[in-house]
Amino acid sequence: MAERRSRGTDADICVIVPTIREYECVRAYVENARRHGFDISRLHFVLVTEDFCDVAAMQAMLRDLGVSGEVFDGTRREEWYADHDVEEYGHVVPAASHAETSFGLLYMWADESFEYGIFIDDDTLPHDEDYFGRHMENLAFGGEIERVRSDEHWVNVLYQNADEHGLYPRGYPYSAMGETVETDTVEVDAGEVVASQGLWTNVPDLDAVRILMDGDLEGQAQTRTTTDDFGEDFVAARGNYLTVCSMNLAFRREVIPAFYQLPMDDNEWDVGRFDDIWSGVFLKRACDVLGKRIYNGRPLCEHNKAARSTFDDLHNEVAGLELNEHLWELIDDAGADADGYAEVYDAMADRLVDGEFDEYRNGAFFGHVGEHMRDWLDCLDALRRTPAVADD
Repeated sequence: MAERRSRGTDADICVIVPTIREYECVRAYVENARRHGFDISRLHFVLVTEDFCDVAAMQAMLRDLGVSGEVFDGTRREEWYADHDVEEYGHVVPAASHAETSFGLLYMWADESFEYGIFIDDDTLPHDEDYFGRHMENLAFGGEIERVRSDEHWVNVLYQNADEHGLYPRGYPYSAMGETVETDTVEVDAGEVVASQGLWTNVPDLDAVRILMDGDLEGQAQTRTTTDDFGEDFVAARGNYLTVCSMNLAFRREVIPAFYQLPMDDNEWDVGRFDDIWSGVFLKRACDVLGKRIYNGRPLCEHNKAARSTFDDLHNEVAGLELNEHLWELIDDAGADADGYAEVYDAMADRLVDGEFDEYRNGAFFGHVGEHMRDWLDCLDALRRTPAVADD
């Protein structure tokens, strides 16, 4: 059985790492924190893995690093649901899916001392800058920053050097390509920024169709990004959406009701690979309604995506490609009068559950997602009603 460890008393940042292979990346992030003088006691690592993985080795790594943390395989997650009286909601976190990062959000929600969360993918490494400190600075940001908009109501987070590399990230609608980009500056008040999206060098985060067009059959893309491809940090204008990738992302606790990583992979429609993309669409809508911002740019990470068949990724993505073109339009005016994240999210869920989407291939999946969004909110409510579980 997985060991249970007490969380550090000073930990206010929950670092969520979904992993089945390269969990040793955690060493690089902890080394980065120590090298740049970031207070390690603020960090609590939650490794979300599977029963077939070497949980003992992951636990040993955390002990060796001297950091607070826990490892949750499938069995341990079921125990956690039972301990918190939310077994009926276990289905909201799909097993063996990148969307199991949602378990980390539930874990955070059950412990109100966590003020911030950070998602880190296990195929990334930090650049030589204060990784955790920069994310915290971004979340505390106040002042002037570049604002980006387009005539297609979508912002390409790789826009700054797009004339050279021509890249659009995974999840960017094909119908929004060829956009006209406008930039200016906007004054952002301290407290407006609720999410900090760090971008990525080396392997760009592209979908399989774009990787094939880039001439790569191993799922990686021939075109690579470097630090030179990224200029000033920026925010997307109100009414403009952007892709939100969870490989390098910090956020405030308050967004969790509107930041569920959507159920993917294990469904009758075979829709996968849009969990973080669609969660980002919903979060951006909530931010626009509530007057909040998503900060984009640094800290950068190095994305070292392992080689795999591009056609495998295509198989996992193709069932949802058409839906991805239309999701943002369906929720674009939902929850306009809401005054909280849960209220906006509930309105978006209603839009998906109550809509008729027969004109789209796999359109019924929207209703499936909407029902899970409702269950997500119910699960968060249930956790709020459950007394905290004492550390063993």
